[in-house]
Amino acid sequence: MIKTQNLTKDFGHGRGIFDVSVDVNEGECFGFLGPNGAGKTTLIRHLMGFTRPQAGTAEIDGMDCYRNAALLQKRIGYLPGEIALPAGVTGSEFLGMLCKMRGVKDRSCLNGLLERFDLDAKQDTKRMSLGVKRKLAVVAAFLHDPEILILDEPTSGLDPVMQENFIAFVKDEKTRGKTIFMSSHIFHEVDACCDRIAIIRDGHVASVFRAEELRNTKDSIYRVTFRTAEEMERFLLLPYGFTSINREKLRMRVKITADAVPGFVKDLAAFNIADFVEIPYTLEDYFMSFYREDHHFAEVKA
Repeated sequence: MIKTQNLTKDFGHGRGIFDVSVDVNEGECFGFLGPNGAGKTTLIRHLMGFTRPQAGTAEIDGMDCYRNAALLQKRIGYLPGEIALPAGVTGSEFLGMLCKMRGVKDRSCLNGLLERFDLDAKQDTKRMSLGVKRKLAVVAAFLHDPEILILDEPTSGLDPVMQENFIAFVKDEKTRGKTIFMSSHIFHEVDACCDRIAIIRDGHVASVFRAEELRNTKDSIYRVTFRTAEEMERFLLLPYGFTSINREKLRMRVKITADAVPGFVKDLAAFNIADFVEIPYTLEDYFMSFYREDHHFAEVKA
């Protein structure tokens, strides 16, 4: 349903997306996971037809996204990462305007969304809090019951209760057969919703995998705490995969395959450690393995 092939947009100085090829099947929820600035929004702008590719293609249901933007946007529910609402109108007036633009006569879907997200849309948009604006944007994106959902950092600005509400909503939409493309840097929402996940780093797709495969992996993460900084630095010289390091707490996390555990325990015996515990291997651990050589991501709390 959604496909990009060698999609490239180079803004210079390493910014943009480069040779990105992803595909999303009909009825699938696909997660696009990466930190801010990795290229997630740039890809979504191409899918929405806002931007012409510098190289490669972006298609939805076999149609070029840029050349057929107006036609495709009728079928898409789009939730942007940054919300910009018109001033001088209430939320209700804004939603009414969208219903007219989209030809929505049956407002049962709209009313259901207002109730589900506990949104009082009578307030002037200028006076709305960030969270209320976000809920209004969610309702605006889905009021026409679109078959394709393109969501850019969808829970940004929502409180924890509404975040869980939104995740449940996305799961329900997936059950109804909707095709969903969701970009995020929040591990929990991607892991909870998505069938497949792509990790993007510096504009390049680093990995594409099924979420279920990661959940069933036999790899383990061990958190090791040392008694002295000298012992910790000495252990770091060993050829292990360190997923995170916390020098302040003398603690690190190490990824170990099942057959390597005996050797790992034997190596630990030669060091002065305070404790070590096994931690379930998560999407966050897998994601961090692509960033561990980056100081900003490697030096995190273990």
